[in-house]
Amino acid sequence: MLRLGRREFGGHEPVIMAIVNRTPDSFYDQGATFSDAPALERVERAVAEGAAIIDIGGVKAGPGAEVDAAEEVRRTVGFVAEVRKLHPDVVISVDTWRHEVGEAVCEAGADLLNDAWGGVDPKLAEVAARYGAGLVCTHAGGAEPRTRPHRIAYEDVMADILRVTLGLAERAVELGVRRDGIMIDPGHDFEKNTRHSLEATRRLGEMAETGWPVLVSLSNKDFVGETLDRPVKERLIGTLATTAVSAWLGAQVYRVHEVAETRQVLDMVASIAGHRAPAVARRGLA
Repeated sequence: MLRLGRREFGGHEPVIMAIVNRTPDSFYDQGATFSDAPALERVERAVAEGAAIIDIGGVKAGPGAEVDAAEEVRRTVGFVAEVRKLHPDVVISVDTWRHEVGEAVCEAGADLLNDAWGGVDPKLAEVAARYGAGLVCTHAGGAEPRTRPHRIAYEDVMADILRVTLGLAERAVELGVRRDGIMIDPGHDFEKNTRHSLEATRRLGEMAETGWPVLVSLSNKDFVGETLDRPVKERLIGTLATTAVSAWLGAQVYRVHEVAETRQVLDMVASIAGHRAPAVARRGLA
């Protein structure tokens, strides 16, 4: 059972986390939701299309202009409060590695801290514990935030993913973070080359077997683009294929840009697996 905010999700229930970037320079939408009005429209559409979690980020993952903690707070806190007011039942996540930002957004109503940089600020888990928030424990290969991998190598990439994410998850529990609010994330593209991310996907079942809910952030990432030799705006099909494989192997939470398309893929996989009945079943019955 996964419990986030007011929501509870069963073990076989796929969960969509919709990305809302509060940045002027995000790799995918180039700032389309930097302003409040389009960002709120994005939230409304994502919820209507089946997203249970809204993931709000104030700093893009890649290199770029410096964004200090005060600016990250300015970009996220007021928006979190507004989304909380408009959508009391939606799970609000904030993508941050900084404990100062985590504290501010939890005060504003955030339910989940998405630590994509693998515990680089160890105080972030303490914030999650203090506020009763959930926590995403990600493998980032020890990289500094907003850096790109360079000649990275692993003897066994999945062994390293398991070592790091399970260590972060158990530390979080020891600090007082609710066990049913913790997810582990293999960190596709984060301090990984394309072959590492493909192997991490192929071996996701090893993460699911640990019993921790697995979150995957696959949407339009570089490993998809390199695998198919496609630019950012032409990676949807590759993303959805990777999503289907991840669902079959046991991932539960999906951080995405395209909610409606992801919902159909997850529903189809769940029905094939026998966890979801078809929406209609008329064929051969009349």
